[in-house]
Amino acid sequence: MTHGYTAGTGTNPEPAGPYGTPYGTDPFATPQTGDWSGTPYAEDRSGAPGAPYAVPQQRTTEPAPEAVAEPPAAPAPKKPGRDRYLDLLRSIALVRVVVYHLFGWAWLSVLFPSMGVMFALAGSLMARSLKRPALSVIRSRVRRLLPPMWAFGVVALAMMFASGWNPSKDPDHGGVWGLLSLVNYIIPIGAPPYPWHSGSPSGLLEDTWAVQAAGPLWYLRAYLWFVIASPLLLWAFRRAPWPTMLAPLGLTAIVGTGLVKIPGETGNAVTDFAVYGGCWVLGFAHNEGLLKRIPRYVAVSGAALVMAFGLWWASGHLGPDGWDLNDIPLAQATWSFGFVVILLQYSPSWQELPGRLAKWDRLVTLSNNRAVTIYLWHNLLIMLTVPIIDLLYRLPFMQSERASDALSSAYTLWMFALVWPLIGLMVLAVGWIEDLAAKRKPRLWPNGTKRSAGKRASAGAGHRG
Repeated sequence: MTHGYTAGTGTNPEPAGPYGTPYGTDPFATPQTGDWSGTPYAEDRSGAPGAPYAVPQQRTTEPAPEAVAEPPAAPAPKKPGRDRYLDLLRSIALVRVVVYHLFGWAWLSVLFPSMGVMFALAGSLMARSLKRPALSVIRSRVRRLLPPMWAFGVVALAMMFASGWNPSKDPDHGGVWGLLSLVNYIIPIGAPPYPWHSGSPSGLLEDTWAVQAAGPLWYLRAYLWFVIASPLLLWAFRRAPWPTMLAPLGLTAIVGTGLVKIPGETGNAVTDFAVYGGCWVLGFAHNEGLLKRIPRYVAVSGAALVMAFGLWWASGHLGPDGWDLNDIPLAQATWSFGFVVILLQYSPSWQELPGRLAKWDRLVTLSNNRAVTIYLWHNLLIMLTVPIIDLLYRLPFMQSERASDALSSAYTLWMFALVWPLIGLMVLAVGWIEDLAAKRKPRLWPNGTKRSAGKRASAGAGHRG
């Protein structure tokens, strides 16, 4: 949801196991094995009846020592790891966000609703973490979120101030309120201020760069709201799963359709919370085992009906960008909800990427380790491709009209090709802040290479020994 931002040239982020003892009798509390979102059950739940006891027979001779069989050693419980299927979904969502903000294709919001997927994955991880005390989990999540945002805010505000922006005199954010709203660059509880026009149209960046650079910050605000609300939402979900899961859709039908209007950024924040709240709670359902209890044909059929309603609603409420669901809250909420149900219902819980997907393992690992950095900076980097590509027009062999037209006709493709190296450079430059925020040793390029090499060396040593 862009809330009026013109994203990119065309127009999240984060996240346990089954219910605890108090909810052990809940019909939805089924154990999951092999899922990164919970610890596999160690006990046998096969339910096979034991053989009836027979009358013991008196032994007349002592058995030979070798006849006494040693009971087999119980296998060590397998430590749950990251679910590579969910990691792959997050990587696809990030790539889709970048492509959407670059090309502005409205149909991408239908093809893959990235924000709904990202909120669902974050909700699953949050539910898993809430095995620990809620306050410590919230503090940990906020700590991981804020330092990367501060780094972005320092650069963005410095550029805004250098271009002559004064928040106290801004007609849209003027006076004391304009200065106080700068706190949203420190803690994203509301909308951060920015100039709608900064510099001049002929400057290094187009004069709407601040609007587009600050556009992705709405996701961090929504994420923070969900994190703070998660203990209460999880408590409600465990007592009333279906009402808690469907309530955000009902709220969207009220505040996202104009039935009840909440003005300003407060209305935008409440609408975001409603639109993606269902996906966040679906993450709870995935982690707690609810979705696995529902027969697949029932879940998929119900999800398809909800998605069909979303498309029907969108067809009668098309915005200025046509089928862009970001402009149609109720359609976005219902389509994302059904889409996420299907994705999580078919969740294969991969420990490793299979087949041809394995060649993408390092990029998937890198994008998951630097998801916040990629999301925060990608819009600004998209705009930075423009002055870089414009330098090509100055090359001697580009002075002909034919060469110039060829470059102009493929301009967006050049932007697409250039933005990924720029994102890579930004990962190297500031991505390590995510490690500091998570209290880890800083890493420049965490794509899992050393870890994989270490595993191979360990396996080889075992064979040699």
